[in-house]
Amino acid sequence: MDKINIIKALSNENRLEILEWLKEPEKHFDKPTAHLSKNINEKGGVCVGDIQEKAGLSQSTISLYLSTLQRAGLLESERHGQWTYYRRNEKVIKEFCNLLNEEL
Repeated sequence: MDKINIIKALSNENRLEILEWLKEPEKHFDKPTAHLSKNINEKGGVCVGDIQEKAGLSQSTISLYLSTLQRAGLLESERHGQWTYYRRNEKVIKEFCNLLNEEL
C-alpha cells in the first residue's frame, strides 16, 4: 500500500465524493441499471456513466478521477460487456484507516 498515493487521491473533493457514493451505491444511484447487485457471480459496482452523471463533470474528468483512485488501490473495476463498473476496495480502505490510526 502506497500511503502517499492514497493521500494524494483523497486530496480532491470530487474523488472523495465518489468514494462516499460508492460506499452505498443503492442510496446514491437510484436507477436500477446504475449498479450491479451483489450476488455470487458479481461483486457489485456502479457504471462509469452514472458516476459521471451524478458528478456533473465531463467524461474525461471522471475517467481521470477513477483512474487516480484505482491506481491508489481505493477502487476496483470490472467490465461487463461494453460497460465498466467501479466499486470500493474495502480491504485497502480499511488497511489505510488502520495505518492512519496507528501512525498519526
